[in-house]
Formats: sequence, C-alpha cells, structure tokens
Amino acid sequence: MLIYGHRGARGEAPENTLASFASALQAGVTRVELDLHLSADHQLMVIHDPTLQRTTGIRGRVAAHTAEQLGRMDARLGLKGWPDPCPIPTLEQLFQTFPQFEHYQLEVKSGSKGQAGAVLEAITDLVGRYQLQDKVVITSASRDLLRQARNSQCPLPTGLVEEYGMLDPIKSAQRYQCRFLALSWKLCTPARVARAQSHGLHVSAWTVNEPSLMLKLRDMGVDSLITDVPHLAMTVLGDRPSPPISF
Repeated sequence: MLIYGHRGARGEAPENTLASFASALQAGVTRVELDLHLSADHQLMVIHDPTLQRTTGIRGRVAAHTAEQLGRMDARLGLKGWPDPCPIPTLEQLFQTFPQFEHYQLEVKSGSKGQAGAVLEAITDLVGRYQLQDKVVITSASRDLLRQARNSQCPLPTGLVEEYGMLDPIKSAQRYQCRFLALSWKLCTPARVARAQSHGLHVSAWTVNEPSLMLKLRDMGVDSLITDVPHLAMTVLGDRPSPPISF
C-alpha cells in the first residue's frame, strides 16, 4: 500500500510548508497530498484555507495577496510550538526544492465556476514546464472543477475527494472521468473499495493516523492512505525512515 504525507507531514511540522514536506521525505515517504489556492497574481500557493488567520495569524484571504506578499508570511502556526519561520510556499518552489517526490495529489480548494478554468490552466502549465505529467493527479471536492477538467479535456488525471458519501462516490467519480477516488476512511468498506477498483479507480483513504486503522485499511485493499504522521505510518507498515533532509 502506498503512503501519502498529508499536507506534507501535518502532524510533524507546520502543514503545507517546506519543513513539512522535508519531514515526509525524511520518513521515506515520497508521495504527498497538498492544497492549492490562487494568489492575486494567479500563482499556485500551497495552503489549505482560503483565509490566512489559522496558520499565519494574519487576517485576510489568500486571493487578496500576491505570491510575493504571501511568501513573506510565516505559516508556523500550522503546528503549535514550532520554533522556526515557515513561509507559505508556491507549488513551483515545492517542485524546485524537492525533486525527490514521486507523486503529488494536488487538491484544489479554489474550485468555483469562476476560478476552475484559471486554476486548471495554471496547474497544467506549471506541471508541463517541470515535465511532471506522470507524477500528479488533480483532486478536488468541487464538482465545478471536475466538470471543467472533463469538458476542457484537461491532459492531467483527476480525482474526486469525498467526505460524506451522500451520493454514490464511485458513480460521481466515473461521471467526471476521474482516475482517483480520495475517500474519507469512514466511507471505506471492503465492498466499496473493491467496486471502485473494479471500475479502474485508485482508492486513497484519508486522514489515517492510528496504527490499527492503517493496518485495517491495508487489509481492506485500499491502494493508498494519506496520513499526518508519515514516520509512524512507515514504522507500522514496515519501512524505515531516511536520513535527515536539508533544504
């Protein structure tokens, strides 16, 4: 079973910062999930919330600031007690800093009708420049974004993020021609996982932090799990961490 670090390594370093992605790599995890919003100048920023308050202590929206302004903001509040400054990175900075990563789940948060086209274009252009087409999947809970990706024949694979399952998530993923189905672990059952895989979907379960749950999902046959604690996941699932990562 594959392991993805959630927002890098959210339980080990401030989420969605270079320190967090370094922690995932140090654990030996070479696949990560991360969140994207567009800045005021249409740069792809790696940050979960549409607002800045929770991780930086600054009021305001991500979309109201340029990438340069956001890059001067300290997001260390994403993990209580972290001692060092952690600027909000761009996706390009992540690609440049850590070419070791083998795969990215790029979860688009700004997936409204008005922004879907712009964010898909920005991701496609950046991924193309770094020749990472085989190393990314664009995921989102936004049906507007997934519909835009399907209708515009986006060249990158897509995935549906599903938390509640009020509608059949497998049918929804098929409707939007997705290749990934990122399910809350609470929605994972042996029957659902097997049915999704029979339709060619990669099933990725989130957010999985308890050892017993990691083992249960592995035995259930999920393709990958997304975890806040990559070091723990690698220990539970039988792998050893790598040497420290510098950046």
